[in-house]
Amino acid sequence: MVGTFPLLSVQPTRGLVDEKIQVVVRNLPPALSVTLHSLHRSEDKDLWEAFGHYTSDGQGTVTVAKDASLGGTYEGAEPMGLLWSMQPVPGSRTGLRLRKMDVLTPMVVHISVYSGHMTEGFSKQSPLATVFTERWYMAPGVCRIDIREHGVRGTLFLPPGPGPFPGVLDMWGGGGGLVEYRSCLLASQGFVSMALEYLSHDKNRTSDIDFKTYFEKAFRIVQEHPLVMKDRVALFGLSFGVSVALTLVAYSKVISPRCCVCISGSHVNPVNKAIGEVFRKMKEDGYKTQFDEEGRVVWRDIILPIPTDLGEKVDMGRIKCPLMLVVGEDDQNWATVESAKDMTQMMRAAGNEHLLTILQYPDAGHLIEPPYTPHFRASNFIVPQTQQKVIMLWGGYPKPHADAQEDCWEKSLSFLRQHLYPSPDSVPKAKL
Repeated sequence: MVGTFPLLSVQPTRGLVDEKIQVVVRNLPPALSVTLHSLHRSEDKDLWEAFGHYTSDGQGTVTVAKDASLGGTYEGAEPMGLLWSMQPVPGSRTGLRLRKMDVLTPMVVHISVYSGHMTEGFSKQSPLATVFTERWYMAPGVCRIDIREHGVRGTLFLPPGPGPFPGVLDMWGGGGGLVEYRSCLLASQGFVSMALEYLSHDKNRTSDIDFKTYFEKAFRIVQEHPLVMKDRVALFGLSFGVSVALTLVAYSKVISPRCCVCISGSHVNPVNKAIGEVFRKMKEDGYKTQFDEEGRVVWRDIILPIPTDLGEKVDMGRIKCPLMLVVGEDDQNWATVESAKDMTQMMRAAGNEHLLTILQYPDAGHLIEPPYTPHFRASNFIVPQTQQKVIMLWGGYPKPHADAQEDCWEKSLSFLRQHLYPSPDSVPKAKL
């Protein structure tokens, strides 16, 4: 390396989290072994890293998009491996999950190149070069608005521009709280989206939330915003949010979603009563909880076998809008494979199967998030019914799960655009 000055380029230096980055190292000696390393400090002050081993070509260049990593946290030609394969650095707390809770600031990722093939001790070595890139959920011009209307709590995100735009009501799962990052990213892609808080960490408030009022009010808040096309509002749910979305689509006499995206959820335990009652039913079935060899909680058996009684599941024959189901075949948290099979059979028997699209991903787990989010086979979780802290087994394996997240996000956006935008020409192009 004497007399050479490696040049490390990461483009874009500022981009949306669903944009790919281009990482190139130039001006190396030919056939040099190097390690590319990424490092991120989370909002909880935990350090996350990924790394790949490369050999420079005859021109002294490493191009991550086309060159194969020979080892590290990922292998092969993986343009985004430095992001999706991130894991806590050795010695970190157990059960961590990387999530961006403050969407007004970026995720800052430092990318460095080191001489040789390293697997540890990065902080003790001097890199040959380092650059950083900012990863944003919020595109320039996106507006964030706190919602506290008619007892509804959430955050509304408005895309830049005069509109009107289609709308999305976005509901997360049993972890509760207000989770904004997916809604923010949807707004960056041209949808007015509201992240809805419906499982509050205040247990008294959650128990009082009633299906007939709260979720319909939230839908109307999106629908009646002056920038929203009133007949083009969708539901987007993950995990327990799927139960809410399917119940609304099937039974509400007040609202009519244009389409619905349901990730890693089920039609069992419809939310057609106070949420406290739904959780009491789930608690009764808690004896079916399993544990793996490491003592991690496996919930998938709680809703098995899939009931035949229509009173215990959403009547899928009542679905009247296009529905996309996303299923990870290694989901250890919820019986989504069995649920999708039963939902398909119910819709086929009712004659509305033509409304159903299923995306099924081998070796993907429960937490199918926006693309390039690191995979977590298990993480800390607070059980809403008991407030007990456990390690929850979500399932999935890093590479197939990463592929599922990238494909699912692209197809979810296409599905929403197909059913919510009047014409392809009216779809805005997101850019940061």
